[in-house]
Amino acid sequence: MHIHILGICGTFMGGIAVLAQQAGHKVTGCDANVYPPMSTQLEAQGVRLIEGFDPSQIALRPDLFVIGNVVARGNPLMEEILNRGLPYISGPQWLLENILHDKWALAVAGTHGKTTTASMLAWILEYGQLHPGFLIGGVPENFGLSARLTETPFFVVEADEYDTAFFDKRSKFVHYRPRTLIINNIEFDHADIFADLHAIETQFHHLVRTVPGNGLILANGAEDSVASTLTRGCWTPVEWVSHLDGWQAGAADAQGHFDVLLKGERQGRVAWDLLGQHNHHNALAALGAARHVGVPVAIGIEALGQFKNVKRRMEVRGVVNGITVYDDFAHHPTAIETTVAGLRAKVGKARILAVLEPRSNTMKLGTLKNQLPASLREADHVFCYGANLGWDAAATLVPLGAKAETHDDLETLIHAIAGKARPGDHVLIMSNGGFGGIHQKLLDRLAL
Repeated sequence: MHIHILGICGTFMGGIAVLAQQAGHKVTGCDANVYPPMSTQLEAQGVRLIEGFDPSQIALRPDLFVIGNVVARGNPLMEEILNRGLPYISGPQWLLENILHDKWALAVAGTHGKTTTASMLAWILEYGQLHPGFLIGGVPENFGLSARLTETPFFVVEADEYDTAFFDKRSKFVHYRPRTLIINNIEFDHADIFADLHAIETQFHHLVRTVPGNGLILANGAEDSVASTLTRGCWTPVEWVSHLDGWQAGAADAQGHFDVLLKGERQGRVAWDLLGQHNHHNALAALGAARHVGVPVAIGIEALGQFKNVKRRMEVRGVVNGITVYDDFAHHPTAIETTVAGLRAKVGKARILAVLEPRSNTMKLGTLKNQLPASLREADHVFCYGANLGWDAAATLVPLGAKAETHDDLETLIHAIAGKARPGDHVLIMSNGGFGGIHQKLLDRLAL
């Protein structure tokens, strides 16, 4: 079958493309913005990419159009598909019907940590010789690609709460029907489609309703929102994570190594390079989910010792003249705060220059803008890219005083960062998009 994917360069839809091709389908796709790592991954897989949504793509005559949630009514190609009555389906529905329908799905949900936790879980299963398939919203460095299809029963899927498509406003994850579910956390996000936290909790409860009674839910025991969601009704055993009655992390040493405790009993010690309590939590959830499908905790702990993280999660893009430049996907204030804190734990008293592009739909709306100053407080200097916002970034960052500055032009921003940076500094660039190729442009400028 030939499928043509609209919105193919999103992390989810790009993964769908890889899975479809590995399943033997001919795959083509289009998108408005093409940037790494997804574009390079797709090209390496031999998937033909087309820039834009011109209706002329109908001439490809695919058997099925798979529609990403970036596509809205008014999109010229989508309008042509509708006018001609051509067959189409959402990405999540295609995933269920073609991949997950006969798999033991292990879903990782939550406002934060989904990609990292799903990557950890997939790697633990791989290390435990279960050879899982997976679809992850990033590129785990242990695998080098964001999705793969295998013949084993196990499939790890990052379970996103954003809506499915313009014709299906349910969260993507209601399609996945997991037997093992991780709920990392539930916070207010996606202000463009959710009115409040209660609305998000409702979608998470729809997900909880799909988990069978002989399944397992790994739930964050440190968040009231997760507990309140489960009190609406839960028909599945629950193991609590970051909780005295469940999975806990012992005190970490300077290298970030920590003991794993289950109901107070020590299971072993994770020795790895990752820092931050959020990663301890992610690891515990992954260990619990892997244990549910038969991987002993001791094997999972060994696996985490060889975990290499995910691209765009505190990824070092280069070091020039003693200045280290990082790329990170953080865009929600909680994720920004956690990321900065993790880097602070790593670099000690060295200067951190935080560079932020508030690019997500929620951040563009300004719904969470007042949380930004507190989330950036541990940085020594803050640069914000203020273009295309519906609010005044400079005014929002006033509580940070002279250590914050806003620029609406990318070249001016790069010049300002390069002028401030000095040997020994750590430049942390945070965005959920390509940010105009700022990482390499800054490295080039620093090399002058």
